[in-house]
Amino acid sequence: MHKLGKLIISQEQIRRGVESVARELEQDFAGLQPVFISVVPGGIFFTADLLRQLNFALAMDTISCPHVPGSQNNTSTIVYQQNINIKQRHVILLDDAIESGGTMSRLCSHISETFQPASLSIATLFVKQRRKAIAFKQYFAYEIDNNEILVGYGLPWQDHWRNLPTIAELKR
Repeated sequence: MHKLGKLIISQEQIRRGVESVARELEQDFAGLQPVFISVVPGGIFFTADLLRQLNFALAMDTISCPHVPGSQNNTSTIVYQQNINIKQRHVILLDDAIESGGTMSRLCSHISETFQPASLSIATLFVKQRRKAIAFKQYFAYEIDNNEILVGYGLPWQDHWRNLPTIAELKR
């Protein structure tokens, strides 16, 4: 069984990070009634914490694209029901983190090419420095120089650890 290693982001740092991203989104999207699309299941914790911080009208939907954490070659099916029409709406994809950038890049391409939003942005708690470049505005609280497997606050390893209230390295 794997064990937890070094603490990377504490509960207090998560709280402050969410507040920081919320302030940026307030500045850029207040009055625009954007649509926030949570990447599930990983983005659930960040989405819930973030949206409670926002003080403007918004809509919310979900999208899914299962993957192995850190993989840049995700070819799994994107599942998006489009419960809300997003054509010509400001859309922000929400997830826990951008690690390699492969999955988020695919999701952005899918949303922008298929549904023609007015704008498309990404908001996450953190990004890894060595991620793939993604040609959409990114809002994040932390940029981490760490290539280890991270777990907690939505990040799983083999369907475990997702519910941790912090983010830590996984010892293998």
